[in-house]
Amino acid sequence: MLKRFNLPECPVETTLLMMGDRWKVLIVRELLTGTKRFGQLRKGLTGISQKVLTDHLRIMEENGLINRKVYAEVPPRVEYSLTELGQSLKPIHDAMWKWGKQYKEKLNFE
Repeated sequence: MLKRFNLPECPVETTLLMMGDRWKVLIVRELLTGTKRFGQLRKGLTGISQKVLTDHLRIMEENGLINRKVYAEVPPRVEYSLTELGQSLKPIHDAMWKWGKQYKEKLNFE
């Protein structure tokens, strides 16, 4: 997890540090619907490479936003879910969805 003294003073900057990347926002979108395996996440994130997804999942786990559960099976099964802190991003996600929908409607994209 990031150490408190490494976080920006501005709360908006902190939020952007945690979620200011396209893939992080979309990973949250996928996990808001429930626990997913790596392949399910990758399928839901068109255009993301395996390496980028792996890197983002690791960072988000370190930052306390997602849980990674490994099952002792052959082949190994790994599942990802949002932590309580990760779930608290839902209102931000919902606001982004609403704004994007309204934007598209204003420009007659729907």
